[in-house]
Amino acid sequence: MEAQGIRTTQLRIGDQIEAWHRGKLFHSGRVTDVVPALELFWILDSRTGARKLLDPEALEIRHVAAQAVPPAEAKPLATA
Repeated sequence: MEAQGIRTTQLRIGDQIEAWHRGKLFHSGRVTDVVPALELFWILDSRTGARKLLDPEALEIRHVAAQAVPPAEAKPLATA
């Protein structure tokens, strides 16, 4: 049975995703590589830091909004 969700053709490197199975979150992270011909893709898992190969036919893949990174504190420019 194929899970509902997005397909690899809808994924881009850098996308933030969640991978769900039977109502439980299994993986979340940033897409690092996509192979649409094989319907497979890799993520960098945000919990473990490990690279994971995911199969969207076995999991429900959802895009999630990327977490905002606070801007670096502005430093005054040196004047001569």
